[in-house]
Amino acid sequence: MTGVAELSGTDRVVVVVGAGLAGAQCALRLRQGGWPGRIVLVGEERHAPYDRPPLSKDVLLGKADATTLDIDYGPLGIELLTGRRATGLAPGVLRTDGGDLPYDALVIATGATPRALPGAERAHLLHTLDDALALRALLRPGLRLVLVGAGWIGAEVSTAARQAGCEVTVVEAGPAPVPGALPTAVGSAMAAWYAEAGVDLRCGVGVAAVEPGAVLLADGSRLPADEVVVGIGARPATGWLAGSGVELDASGAVVVDGRLRTGLPRVFAAGDCVSYPSARSGARLAVQHWDHALQSGSAAAAAVLGADAPYDPVPYFWSEQFGRMVQYAGRHAEGDELLWRGSPQEAAWSVLWLRDGVPSALLAVDRPRDLTQGRKLIERGAVLDRALAADPTVALKGAVAG
Repeated sequence: MTGVAELSGTDRVVVVVGAGLAGAQCALRLRQGGWPGRIVLVGEERHAPYDRPPLSKDVLLGKADATTLDIDYGPLGIELLTGRRATGLAPGVLRTDGGDLPYDALVIATGATPRALPGAERAHLLHTLDDALALRALLRPGLRLVLVGAGWIGAEVSTAARQAGCEVTVVEAGPAPVPGALPTAVGSAMAAWYAEAGVDLRCGVGVAAVEPGAVLLADGSRLPADEVVVGIGARPATGWLAGSGVELDASGAVVVDGRLRTGLPRVFAAGDCVSYPSARSGARLAVQHWDHALQSGSAAAAAVLGADAPYDPVPYFWSEQFGRMVQYAGRHAEGDELLWRGSPQEAAWSVLWLRDGVPSALLAVDRPRDLTQGRKLIERGAVLDRALAADPTVALKGAVAG
């Protein structure tokens, strides 16, 4: 299938289900790319599409009350349907709790939902604008806040809570911050940031239960807690696709090909809910970050319009935490060689992963030039001189093997 360019009459309709960044970007690029028919953008929340990264930053810190995307849907002829939840899919029809929506092409962009802690109904999650505003209203000097999970969200919420004067404890079942995403040696280098900020970080211990006024840990101890926030990852929001014929992987992500096409005719997918093949990484990737949402939304629109270019960007992610800018590009794998560029005891440092001499990923802490140059080298597949690449005084672009 090469898209639906052949269906591009003015009476044809593309339905984009999911009004996050990926869905909104897809709708925008469809119209800018020349789609002459109807475009319907369907969102479960009642808010107009908005940016999520500022929720754990500017919104929690009180610097912003909204992060609405700057898209004027009316003049673009994009029909925005908010407060509509997808409930199922049949051939040519998206089922929602507000009625059926026929389509000639469908783009699935329903994103991901945060994982809850079993039995922790009293705990807060941070995913929506309403979540952020509700949590911000609770943050105050002296509040005893326990965060479950020392991932990116845990670090960012800790940063905002400490600035609000809260007493913060972070509990992480893994051996160091950001387990799974980063090797223990790298995550351990970030543990000192918590202590510097006055956060009590406890790694290697799980949570047994959230009780009134306390968190019960797996080792039997209790942490006093006025409020609890859970940040233990997210899962694709694809339960509504059960029985639709859309293939899902073991995590629930929509399986697409290199053009973001599902196995169903004229059904595409983009954003946090997608698993796509990456020739660069030699594996299928499921990426739940802003840059992927933006790029895959545009790529899905191009695919609907008939483009045949593969989708395989260098994944990119950033996090602002404890006064530091942390950036990551690429995707490392077990067995990749790890090189330190500088010491984690210094204010700024980087970590580079090499696979057969070619950079597969780079983590930069307050070294934006490393990130910019490393990202380009990953994209090029350049072979690096190991000794030069490990020297933080040498620009990464100058480490290309002669």
